[in-house]
Amino acid sequence: MHIESERLAIRPIMAEDSQAVFGYRSDKETNRYQGWIPDSLAEVDAFIAKNPGTFNLPESWFQLVMTDKIANAVIGDIGVHFFGTEHLQVELGCTIKKEFQQQGYAKEGLKTVIEALFRQYHKHRIMASVAPENKASMQLFTSLGFRKEAHFVKSYFHNGQWEDDVVFAILAEEWDSTQ
Repeated sequence: MHIESERLAIRPIMAEDSQAVFGYRSDKETNRYQGWIPDSLAEVDAFIAKNPGTFNLPESWFQLVMTDKIANAVIGDIGVHFFGTEHLQVELGCTIKKEFQQQGYAKEGLKTVIEALFRQYHKHRIMASVAPENKASMQLFTSLGFRKEAHFVKSYFHNGQWEDDVVFAILAEEWDSTQ
């Protein structure tokens, strides 16, 4: 999948992205709500090597990177998890480099990917799992038209402790009405 928005080029993660991804993903404070914070470049290399060769593969996570078109630099990534009985459901996750946060890049990147998932790949439902303390992400998914579906209490084991998990989702027909 190679798609573009006004400011972003979105493409599959590649080995050459390793240093850039490590640069923003290893920041423990910025990524405190993330499930994966690498401790070494080798960890990022292994992560990239695990990325499937095919987009839209059932029961897989596929990692895309967002590059700023002007700077031609990786500024974040979007994880796409394909799941569900008919493989028509998707879970999204997004990470943005600290210097590019609060500038609309996450929304622009996610909106572009969501549009492609509904229009080109004919997905039925897209969801996101968010830590309830992560107010910025909850606001982001709400602004994209997602609704809060559930708040699970101590359902996610993260950093050695049980944490709450808030699920947001949107259906294809709901997306059509927000666009």
